Amino acid sequence: MARTSRGAPRSDEEFTFVSPAVKYLLFIFNFIFWIISLVLVLIGVYARIVKHAETALACLAVDPAVMLLIVGVLMFIITFCGCVGSLRENLCLLQTFCICLIVIFILQLTAGVLGFIFSDKARGKVTEVINNAIVHYRDDIDLQNLIDFGQEEFDCCGALRYLDWSQNMYFNCSKDNPSRERCSVPFSCCILRNDTVINTMCGHNIQELDYIEAGNRIHTNGCIDKIVDWIHSNLFLLGGIALGLAIPQLAGMLLSQILMNQIKDQIELQNYNQKHSSDPWS
Repeated sequence: MARTSRGAPRSDEEFTFVSPAVKYLLFIFNFIFWIISLVLVLIGVYARIVKHAETALACLAVDPAVMLLIVGVLMFIITFCGCVGSLRENLCLLQTFCICLIVIFILQLTAGVLGFIFSDKARGKVTEVINNAIVHYRDDIDLQNLIDFGQEEFDCCGALRYLDWSQNMYFNCSKDNPSRERCSVPFSCCILRNDTVINTMCGHNIQELDYIEAGNRIHTNGCIDKIVDWIHSNLFLLGGIALGLAIPQLAGMLLSQILMNQIKDQIELQNYNQKHSSDPWS
C-alpha cells in the first residue's frame, strides 16, 4: 500500500507510470499532422482529377499531384498510428510510428548527403527538368505561372541562357515557324524599368539579337546559375528550414519512446500486482 500526500492509503493498482502530459502531447502532435495530411490528400486529388494536366506536368521529374498524394497518404497512416497508439497506449502502433519516423529521418539525411556529393548530377537533372518545362510552357496555365514566377523572382531567362526558349514550339527561331512569338521570350524575362507604360513586347524577336543587345532588354543569364547563387547566399536559411523539418520528427521520436518506456513499466507493474495479489505478505 502507498500513501497519498494527506496520509490516506492508496492502492498500487491506482498508480500509473504513464504520464498524461506525454500521452496527450503526443496525441495532439499527431492529430495536427493528421489534419495536414488530409489537406495534402485533398489538394492532390483535386490536382490529379479535376485539372487533367498530365501532358503538361509530364515534363516534371515527378507529378506534383502524385507526390502530394503519396506524402499525404503516408503521413495519414503514420500519424494515425501515433494518434491511436498514444490514446490507447498501444505498444505495437507506437513502435510502428517511431520506426517510420526513424526511417524517414534517415532517408532525408541520406538524400541530403547524396545531393551534396553528387551536386553536378543534381544540377544536370534540374537543368533537364527546366528545359522540359520550357517545351510545355503553353500547355498548362499553372506551369506557365510557375515558370514566370521563377524567372521574375531570380531575374533569369531559360535554364542556362535565354536562347533555351527556342526549344518551345511557339518561341522557336526557325524560319519556317509561323508563330507570332517566333524568336521571342516570355515577358517574365524582361528587365522592368520605372516606366509609366510597361512594354509587354520587350521580349519580341530578342533571340535574333546578340548577347549584349539582348542584355539591354531582358535578363540573359539562365535560372540554374541564379538558383545556385541563391542557395550559396542563403545557406543559413536553408539550414534553418532543414532544422525546422527535423525538429518535429525528433520530437515525435522522443515522445513516442518516452511513452513506450512508461507503458512497459506500467505493464511490468500490473504483472507484478497480479502475480502477488494472492500473497497477503506482498
